Amino acid sequence: MDAIKHWLTRGGYGSLLILAVLLLVVFPLAMDLFRLNLVGKYLTYGFVAIGLVMLWGYGGVLSLGQGVFFGLGGYAMAMFLKLEASDPESTKIQSTPGIPDFMDWNQLTELPWWWEPFNYLPFALFAVVAVPTLLAFIIGYAMFKRRVGGVYFAIITQAVALILTVLIIGQQGYTGGVNGMTDLRTLMGWDIRTDEAKYTLYFVTVFLLLGSIMLCRWIQLSKLGTLLLAMRDKEDRVRFSGYDVSMFKVFAFCLAAALSAIGGAMFTLQVGFMSPSFVGIVPSIEMVIFAAVGGRMSLVGAVYGALLVNFGKTYFSESFPDLWLFLMAALFIGVVMAFPNGLAGLYESHVKPWLTRRKAAPATTPEPPAPGAETTANIASPTSKISISTKVSSQSA
Repeated sequence: MDAIKHWLTRGGYGSLLILAVLLLVVFPLAMDLFRLNLVGKYLTYGFVAIGLVMLWGYGGVLSLGQGVFFGLGGYAMAMFLKLEASDPESTKIQSTPGIPDFMDWNQLTELPWWWEPFNYLPFALFAVVAVPTLLAFIIGYAMFKRRVGGVYFAIITQAVALILTVLIIGQQGYTGGVNGMTDLRTLMGWDIRTDEAKYTLYFVTVFLLLGSIMLCRWIQLSKLGTLLLAMRDKEDRVRFSGYDVSMFKVFAFCLAAALSAIGGAMFTLQVGFMSPSFVGIVPSIEMVIFAAVGGRMSLVGAVYGALLVNFGKTYFSESFPDLWLFLMAALFIGVVMAFPNGLAGLYESHVKPWLTRRKAAPATTPEPPAPGAETTANIASPTSKISISTKVSSQSA
């Protein structure tokens, strides 16, 4: 029992266990399918948030373009789903059956060659992770090898997000344009719109998210995690110690990109579409807010941050449709000003010390003496106490 308690405390897995119970037991039992599907959508942003914890919190590199990788992962999955929904029988009313509807509207007569591999699910799953990670490697290697960092790197990632958004919208015949890829219905013949499918996809998302948190926590507890922290605080010292700081930054950037892409793919499956509105600058900044509100040093806190901010967006937009943007801004500003380290920082600075004091209080409170001993102590003088103790010692000898 002590070993399990030590493992939960040292590895930070106690908070992960609470999150798992909340997501796997409490939410499915307490919510209807509509609300549970919303939570599943919010959790897909949790992948981006924990990636930012590793990149920004541990690596000290702020990226304002994570929507790029979220969108690329979502588009890779959407391409497979769109091709499956565009079989010749379903598209027989088009001028060119067998191609996606937006291609037919833009007068394309055949499927582009780079769309062909997405007819196969294994390749689509590979592309979900590989394409965003490769792009992150190219950007990171080009920037970090030249020691571009700080605000300059953040601005460059914003530029990449803007460029990709313009490219997707401009190439309407190949990407669906501003409308994106819609009407995604089946995955290998399995209807993803049914209630059973929504429950299944929710639990798949939860397990993938918990697995991602455990992977990131394992990295944090390893030597690599220690070097990431050292690189964030004293980059020159790490460099002078013989480590290639740029490649550590590239690794953290690629890891965050891969996690964001997995979230984008699960978002596409749960929502049933993908559009450029999830790729640009605004959604990328919102993703940073998730990590900031939850705590940029806490993996579990980042997930709570994603849930809280997105729940706030839904609640405020439903209840106060004219004011919800101002309320969201007030929520973000209030949390950042009151709790600079996010919700996780609030727990560390207030809740955890209070729990520690509560646990220590019974141990430090002296036990009341027995009635007889209390009477003797009250009537006995210091001299008699000494003589009694001496007599007891001699008898025991």
